Amino acid sequence: MPTHILGISAFYHDSAACLVRDGEVVAAAQEERFTRKKHDPDFPSEAVKFCLEQGGIDLSSIDYVGFYDKPLLKFDRLLETYLAFAPRGYASFAKAMPVWLGEKLHIPRVLTRHLGGKPKNRYVFTEHHESHAASAFFPSPFENAAVLTMDGVGEWATTSIASGEGNKLRMLKEIRFPHSLGLLYSAFTYYCGFRVNSGEYKLMGLAPYGEPRFVDRMMENLIDLKEDGSYRLNLEYFEYPVGLRMTGARMAELFGQPERKSESDLTQFHMDVAASVQKVTEEVVLRTVRYAHQLTGHDNLCLAGGVALNCVGNGRILREGPFRNVWIQPASGDAGGALGAAMFIWHHLMNKPRQVVGADTQRGSLLGPRFRNSEIRALLDREKVEYEAYEGDEAALTDRVAELIADENVIGWFQGPMEFGPRALGSRSIIGDARSPRMQSVMNLKIKFRESFRPFAPIVLREDAPEYFQIEADQESPYMLIVAPVRESIRKQVDPGKRGLEKLSQQRSTVPAVTHVDYSARVQTVDESRNPRLTALLRRFKARTGCPVLINTSFNVRGEPIVCDPANALRCFWGTEMDVLVLEDFVICRKTQKNAPKVDRKEYLSAFALD
Repeated sequence: MPTHILGISAFYHDSAACLVRDGEVVAAAQEERFTRKKHDPDFPSEAVKFCLEQGGIDLSSIDYVGFYDKPLLKFDRLLETYLAFAPRGYASFAKAMPVWLGEKLHIPRVLTRHLGGKPKNRYVFTEHHESHAASAFFPSPFENAAVLTMDGVGEWATTSIASGEGNKLRMLKEIRFPHSLGLLYSAFTYYCGFRVNSGEYKLMGLAPYGEPRFVDRMMENLIDLKEDGSYRLNLEYFEYPVGLRMTGARMAELFGQPERKSESDLTQFHMDVAASVQKVTEEVVLRTVRYAHQLTGHDNLCLAGGVALNCVGNGRILREGPFRNVWIQPASGDAGGALGAAMFIWHHLMNKPRQVVGADTQRGSLLGPRFRNSEIRALLDREKVEYEAYEGDEAALTDRVAELIADENVIGWFQGPMEFGPRALGSRSIIGDARSPRMQSVMNLKIKFRESFRPFAPIVLREDAPEYFQIEADQESPYMLIVAPVRESIRKQVDPGKRGLEKLSQQRSTVPAVTHVDYSARVQTVDESRNPRLTALLRRFKARTGCPVLINTSFNVRGEPIVCDPANALRCFWGTEMDVLVLEDFVICRKTQKNAPKVDRKEYLSAFALD
């Protein structure tokens, strides 16, 4: 009989579930995709239901349930922290304790209630950084690797180094709360007016518009960084250990300005702050990576934790770090902890062998729901949508879509299983022509309804990537987790006197829609092994235009989770100014619709909290 392990992350940020059968990931999904509540922290009931259905089983077949952290250890950290800072933080203490005493200290009971029963064997609680490390190492293509986890905080650990060897993980070193690189970055996310735990990527995207003129001030006042990457924060400047805010009056005094209010104007000051904290973060990460190499002696590196989603830093690790190979967990945040907990049980605790096959076993991170053409046709007929059907004729479908993209149409692209993790990887994507100088502003303002400064990522055929971006011929970036410079050969000269958002008006390359203002791009390489239909589309587009690069951004609007099912996709299509929607083998063009519903776009957007 096969062994089934259900991994769960819940009750903090971005709940998720994962089903592992005899060491193979069967399914994984985030709860937000089903509930339509961004970063839904509640128990992942719908994600669990999907995983069980995908596995063709019910709870009676589950041998173990793995939970991604140890609640008692986290409670210990909370109590010790409140006592250490008392009487400061009473308001935060009073808010947190009822939740903990009422539910979070009794997670086995809570899990049983939500699941409707117990696993055949038992619940297993892995430490938070063990879950992250397991999610990074066990699906990786490496027999042995150093494993670096950096995030806000788990129970106590905020940075940890482990050694992965075969089917075992050894935790070697850690830095503990309240000293946290992830929380340092989140503090400046808050200071610059973005939402913590969801706006960090905005801060990273804003950084190239600024100058890192505050680096020395940060290094002298906020962080004591050692050569081996260990550090301590000056807690006089931070409120997060016990407060309901990340920063306060001392931070405002240090930089001469109060925290920016959400939705207020971004100034050159905020861009310079973003550039500075990004530079500090990269320096900490690079020193830690060098120490991890020295400590473990491995040539391979695996990354997980929220800081591993800082793809600018990842690019520098790849180019400047000492490791020969780097693999990053696509679901590096808390959602990936569900996968890690399940894999840790199978390999490390049950001592089951691990087969390394030369490629990762994440299956392109396409681990979510997929939908049949019959379901989609029924939806379109019911909604009286006009469509073109290409069932059984992929060549005609991809040629038609390539033609529409070349004519500067914005395409909603819904294909195959939904992605697991925060990135749209070509299954739930909005795509467009990277050659178009107007496409970035059109997609930001009319489709995504988000800030104009936000960059878009390119998807590129793997074999053509080195021609456009500074990555080696044998490197790949299938999960959109590495930023690489654009090749000099396709760059265009710009006015060096432009500052801040003025830089947006300048075309920097032959693919301007995906070239950021510092001549960088967050690259996703595509090939048949992970996403054959998207690869076929890129080949058709290249044959038509000579360009193997397209824009890829997530299929959602600002504040909305990425779409999950065809109904979500159709609703988003009507609620935006997208030109075309491709649902599996069906192409829906807005301009041919006779009965298109009149959607109040303001009402549609108001359904989602801005982030």
